[in-house]
Amino acid sequence: MSASQTGQSAARGITFAIIASICFSMNDMLIKLLSDNYALHELVFIRSAIGLTLTMVIFMPLEGGFINMRSKRPGLHIFRGLCVVVANSTYFAGLVAIPLATASAIFFVAPLLITGLSVIVLREKVGLRRWAAVLIGLAGVLVVVRPGGTEFSLVLLLPAIAALAYAIMQTTTRFMGFSEKASTMAMYIQLTFLTVSLLVGLAVGDGKFATQDNASLEFLFRAWIWPPMADWPYLGAIGMMTGIGGYAISLAYRGTPAGLVAPFEYVALPLAVLWGVLIWAEWPDTMTWIGIALIMGAGIFIALREASLGRRPSAKRVSGRR
Repeated sequence: MSASQTGQSAARGITFAIIASICFSMNDMLIKLLSDNYALHELVFIRSAIGLTLTMVIFMPLEGGFINMRSKRPGLHIFRGLCVVVANSTYFAGLVAIPLATASAIFFVAPLLITGLSVIVLREKVGLRRWAAVLIGLAGVLVVVRPGGTEFSLVLLLPAIAALAYAIMQTTTRFMGFSEKASTMAMYIQLTFLTVSLLVGLAVGDGKFATQDNASLEFLFRAWIWPPMADWPYLGAIGMMTGIGGYAISLAYRGTPAGLVAPFEYVALPLAVLWGVLIWAEWPDTMTWIGIALIMGAGIFIALREASLGRRPSAKRVSGRR
């Protein structure tokens, strides 16, 4: 590959990573915006229906057609999908009660957890430098959460649980290797979302378990409603952001060095701060800024370190972040 082609590939990878990060960040913002009126499982159902449509109509044909619906590992696909369901449920349940920037910062510990899981599950070797980065990133989470402090709340642990579930999902993705297309993985995840959200809706969608005492539980158990026409543009945007973002991030890592692409995923963090300030007047305090800096720095270091060692990124996202 010539220097010109290499430069074009790098620019393309960075562009897709930024597009994906913007899409994911807008998805988070829109769900938080609608969380006062809708149940989480209803939003997920609508979002996944739109995302699955995009995958089947646009993305799957781009990768060879509907033959990609076949898979030799359906069990692993279902497991991945359930992990993402847990990640979504816990992340968004926390998002309604804490600032967007705080939830995003805690969730971005996921690449560090993937590094640790790669040692346990995939038997990969991780050197002292990357272990040090993992510890620094985890310290950043503690700075943001501040356990034992006056600002601490158990709801702050929900994005951390989401990060762990997401890390398990991506470790499973790496275990599967390249036996499946990105569109196949996206399809199974969207189908899992649709199935689980529909079952939850049938079980609790009448609102019988809703409670006004806890914002997170209220979001999980609120009754389903028929969306008014004014909300459909927002609901459509959520589905499109999820579908486009998931596919864009898979394109970002194809043919582009991981260490070059991965740091640009952290564009989502300053965007989360921006949405929080503009829409909810949520300005992070000094300790939160310090925690964000530690988490971002550790994640970027691990991405660059793995690239320099010639490995694929631990934080690689194949079919969508959330």
